Amino acid sequence: MTKNSHYILIDYENVQVKSLALLKDAHFQVRVFLGPKNSKLATEFVLAMKALGERGDFIVLDAGGANALDFHIAYYLGKLAELDSSAAFYVISKDKGFDPLIAHLNKNGIACERAVAIDDMSCFGHLPKPAQTHTANKSVSKAPAAKKTVTKSEKKPATKMKADELVIKVVENLKKRSAGLPRSEKTLRSVIGNVCGSVYSEKEIEAVFNRLVKTGVVDNSRVRLEYTFANS
Repeated sequence: MTKNSHYILIDYENVQVKSLALLKDAHFQVRVFLGPKNSKLATEFVLAMKALGERGDFIVLDAGGANALDFHIAYYLGKLAELDSSAAFYVISKDKGFDPLIAHLNKNGIACERAVAIDDMSCFGHLPKPAQTHTANKSVSKAPAAKKTVTKSEKKPATKMKADELVIKVVENLKKRSAGLPRSEKTLRSVIGNVCGSVYSEKEIEAVFNRLVKTGVVDNSRVRLEYTFANS
């Protein structure tokens, strides 16, 4: 299944992203917003942006001001959404001031969310956390076995989950959407596709959507989707 474009808009004044390693796939488009004070960037980050080619771009403010960068991000977010309404949009920022705008976009059929880091984006699901290194001397000999077990279980991104497991994963993601739940079927299907990943076909994504409706989690009998998580 060909994935829709994913636009990542990085508020660099707010979050100094260190790595773009997760954004190497062709459907990712990266826009980094820099304020007047962001004159020094890490060489590794600049090279990573250069490696993206036409998929990466810097937007530099000529002058600063209160919330100036936020307004620029909002402008480009709206402009990109108008040009490519089928895309998914991610604002990388700790600033909760974006949330009302993001909720409004979701209600109008544009898939959008805010994340405080790239690896927190819903399209990546739950990424494994780094292994803890502060173990006592007596337990060091047991550590390798535990790490091997974790590594084997985490290196199975291509293994497809069962339908019930997918539904649970999607519901968990929806519950965490403080910026607003998707209110159109189109947006919800896009969210499901992002959460489940590219290994699933459109037919499988549709099956998850239908399961959400059948189990009562989603009510699509009205103009705007309604949600009931008590039955999930």
